Parts: sequence; structure tokens; C-alpha cells
Amino acid sequence: MLNQTEVSEFILLGLTNIQGLQHFFFISFLLLYLTSLLGNGTIVTMVISEPRLHTPMYFFLGNLSCLDIFYSTVTVPKMLSGFLFGHQHISFGGCLAQLYFFHFLGSTEVVLLAAMAYDRYVAICNPLRYTLVMSPRTCLILAVASWSIGFLHALMHSVLASQLSFCGHNHIHHFFCDIKPLLNLACSSTSLNLALLNIVTSSIVLGPFTLIVLSYLYIISFVIKKVRSQEGRWKPFSTCASHLILVALLYIPVLFNYTPPSSGVSPRRDMPVSLMYSAVTPALNPFIYTLRNQEVRSALKKMLGRKLFPGGK
Repeated sequence: MLNQTEVSEFILLGLTNIQGLQHFFFISFLLLYLTSLLGNGTIVTMVISEPRLHTPMYFFLGNLSCLDIFYSTVTVPKMLSGFLFGHQHISFGGCLAQLYFFHFLGSTEVVLLAAMAYDRYVAICNPLRYTLVMSPRTCLILAVASWSIGFLHALMHSVLASQLSFCGHNHIHHFFCDIKPLLNLACSSTSLNLALLNIVTSSIVLGPFTLIVLSYLYIISFVIKKVRSQEGRWKPFSTCASHLILVALLYIPVLFNYTPPSSGVSPRRDMPVSLMYSAVTPALNPFIYTLRNQEVRSALKKMLGRKLFPGGK
């Protein structure tokens, strides 16, 4: 007869047991995490303090940078601790909390990227009504809707996961408590959890992705039909380039991880993909916007000038 003792904690096995690789990964991901905190924190500070950036596009960018700070903080510090001290113990409550915040912030970000695509569509295809359509009230509604959808989606996952029984192995083959490796350890039925993952989570990923694709199809159609000069056509696309890069960096690994059927998926395949959107992308986002955007670069120079030369004008 199987031992039915209820599991009260889990052990995160992490990325690797090889000592040399652990030290290399620790330094690499520590640098990525610090870059994410510094870069995204700088963007949030600029968006708040610089009047020129008080526009819908940068309002959404500020929200995105906040999400990236929290998103990487949910998983990376625990992973870094694992590189230093080996397998990490995490309580059942702590595991549910990590799962909740990971899906809360992740699903909020995919919806927010759709709101940013809609903002670019209005700015390019309907510029005369842009300030009316993308009013502060509309921007606030879109941001609140993004955070609310993320909140409710993560809540569903957490509540259903909290009802599961865990009575066998407690080793999670991952560097954080994601839903799929957790379901693999459950003793009770996971049919509802898998339905939520395969239907609701896939819809939250694919729904905003469809809106983003439609927005850019309208933008491309508008530019081809209405803009005659080559230079005039390049300008709208250049303003969208940063957003498109962010969409690709987030959506390609997320679609890879969460939209196929969830059963029978190897955690060895999931972990490198999860690393991309939980640790690497948040560190790259500030560079994507600062390197490609003249307004952000100007605001950064102005902010640094005030810090370095506080007495100057």
C-alpha cells in the first residue's frame, strides 16, 4: 500500500547539479537580474518624472517595466539561492504563492502587450482622434483590465491547485513552482487543472496574440494604402519595432510552453523556455526601448544630467 502521508513541502531541483555550471549560472543570472532591476527601475523613474513621457505609450511601458521587475523577482532570487546552496525547500503555501504571482504577472503582461498594440494602431491609423480615443481614462481602464485579468486567471490556478492532494514524491523538476510540474506530483485528479491550463490559459495567451496580429495587419494595410513615400512608410514601422521585438521575445516561448496539450511534456524542455521569459526577457526590455527610442534616450540623458550635475540647468 502506498504511503499516503500528505506532502507539506517541495524540493526544487533547479537547472543543474553540476558544480561548475552552477557557479557559471549563478553569475550569469545574477547579472541578468540586476540588469532587469536597474533597467526597468530607470524606465519607471523616467516615465514618472519626465513630462515628455506622460503619453499613453509610455504609460503602458511604465506598467510593463513594473511587471518585469516583479516577474523576475518571483523566480530568479530562489533560483540563485539554489545555485549557491543546492536543492531548495519550499513550503506548500510558498509554492502556491510563487505559482500565483508568476501567472498573475505573466498573464497581465500578455494582455498589456495587446493594449500597447491597440495604442500603436490608433496612433498610426487614426492620428487625428488619438488624444480623444487614448484618453487618460481609456489608458487607465486598459491597464486596470490587464491587471484584473491576470489577477483572476492566477487566482483560478491557485485555488484549484490548493485543492489537490500530494502524497508521494515532492521533488519538482524545475527552478520554480510552475503549474505543470506541480500537477505531475498530485495524487488526486488533475482533470480540472488541466482543463483550466489547456483552455483558459491558452485563451489568455492566444486572445491577446490575435489582437496584436490584427492590429499590425491593419497598420500594414493602412501604411501601404495611405502612405506613398518610402520614408513615410518606414517611420510608422520604426515606432512599432520595439513593441514587436517585445512581443516576439515573450510570446514565442510562452506559446511554446503553454498552448500545446499539457500532459506528457518533459520538464527538461520547459525549463530553458521558462528561463527566457522569466529571466532573460525582463533584462532585455529596457535596452530594446532605450536603444531604439530617441525620446527615451533623451529623457535618460536629461535624468542622468540632473543626477550627475544637480546644480546645472
